[in-house]
Amino acid sequence: MPAPLNIKSPPALVAYLRRSGCLRADETPTVRVLAGGVSNRTVWVGRESGAACVLKQALPKLRVPVDWFSSPARIGREALGLHWLGRLLPSGAVPRFLFEDPKHHLLAMTAVPEPHENWKVALLAGRLDAGLVRQCAGLLAAIHREAATRTDELKPIFADRAFFESLRLEPYFGYAATQVPAAAGFLQRLIAETRACALTLVHGDFSPKNLLVHRGRLVLLDHEVIHWGDPTFDVGFVLTHFLSKANHRSAQRGAFAEAAQALWQTYRAEVGQLAASPDFEPRAARQTLGCLLARVAGRSPLEYLEAAERAAQRDAVLILADAPPTTIAKLISRFIACLPSAN
Repeated sequence: MPAPLNIKSPPALVAYLRRSGCLRADETPTVRVLAGGVSNRTVWVGRESGAACVLKQALPKLRVPVDWFSSPARIGREALGLHWLGRLLPSGAVPRFLFEDPKHHLLAMTAVPEPHENWKVALLAGRLDAGLVRQCAGLLAAIHREAATRTDELKPIFADRAFFESLRLEPYFGYAATQVPAAAGFLQRLIAETRACALTLVHGDFSPKNLLVHRGRLVLLDHEVIHWGDPTFDVGFVLTHFLSKANHRSAQRGAFAEAAQALWQTYRAEVGQLAASPDFEPRAARQTLGCLLARVAGRSPLEYLEAAERAAQRDAVLILADAPPTTIAKLISRFIACLPSAN
């Protein structure tokens, strides 16, 4: 039996692409392994014509310190997400889907042209662009709003939440509950609440690390946990990244807090009727608290937070979870107030 395909091996990948008819027999591409997430192998392939694509191959065991497994068949969910987001969002907001190979758990998409920058890198360097913050909020709102107008069509396609369970609810909220017993009740209620809600398409991994900046526009990547569910999870997930950076970059704490508030205000204005129900904002606040705790006590902690910063974030959530704020503005201000004084 031949060894499984590993796309990080350039000779194996080039041979595969030639066999598949994606490359001419006499063509020698440029292959570059990309750094990034913990759940996939990712490789950039440049052709002699100047065209370039990115291949992703799902891993059965994620690259984190604790055991974390998920079926590599999730690559099919990412392909489905890429296909539909390309139809729901403006042109260029996601790469174009090229092909999927379920046997080797991989897909190919067009590469985002150079030059581009990962938005997480820019934010960690302290480069906050108010226009990109608004654009981020608008992109998330468009996913939720546009999918909700096609509920009858999309809900059956994305109803299966298995990958959301194995890649988000268990490793984020469930695992964090075992590590921080004082928050276990809050997190278990949050899990039940999230499972009970099915309003629209939820990306599940909407964060700065999955947004590339190209010519002033954001391009969204990584759709393997996309599903039909609770949109407030996405809101809490992305707000967590701004508030965690407010924790980490204490000299810019106020600026990151303002960015989080601007993101929420823009999202709420653009998402329309989905956010009109009186329980939407309180649920978004609880999701933000859950994600803030998960990113310091779950299976995938934020790597840039130092030990003292992780402890401060955990303690702040524990204070707020007893009586969660019912608005995002209150959540942001109270979370910031709970952090140690900026140096």
